[in-house]
Amino acid sequence: MTGATIPVVSVVGMSDAGKTTFLEKLIHELTSRGFRVATAKHHAHDGDVDTEGKDSWRHARAGAMTTMVSSPRQFALIRKVEPEMSLVEMSLVAASSGCDILLTEGFKREGVNRIEISRLARSADLICEPSDMLALVTDNDELLCPGVPRFGLDDAGGVADLIETRFLSKPMAGDG
Repeated sequence: MTGATIPVVSVVGMSDAGKTTFLEKLIHELTSRGFRVATAKHHAHDGDVDTEGKDSWRHARAGAMTTMVSSPRQFALIRKVEPEMSLVEMSLVAASSGCDILLTEGFKREGVNRIEISRLARSADLICEPSDMLALVTDNDELLCPGVPRFGLDDAGGVADLIETRFLSKPMAGDG
């Protein structure tokens, strides 16, 4: 898959709108269908994503450009970058790891396939223009987004259907 990108779908919304909760459901739904999912979380503030005091954090503080952590069931790579990686660059990394799709959280400006999460208890406003949305996930019947597919906060299956139809082909037998 060298040089190939994979589809990128960004879950966006106000703080505390339920993005992470919905993304967990969506990841579960897509992986249960046999798709290999990569995720990327955008942190608006520059800061460490590694846990302070852990050995990998200490390695980075000592000057390592790339820090890797390996265990019997997981492998993590933390790399210093300048400037921040684009979604296209991240999709290349995810594709080279054998993933079918990259789901992101918090890329409000860069993502082109945006699913906005809007919970009435948090806000009645949207952060995206309807023309920039792939879908709207909400419990607010008053939000009007003509032409934008609308789903309930618990309808990860419906959103997975939309993503599968638009971006993914069925996994091959034996994949997953």
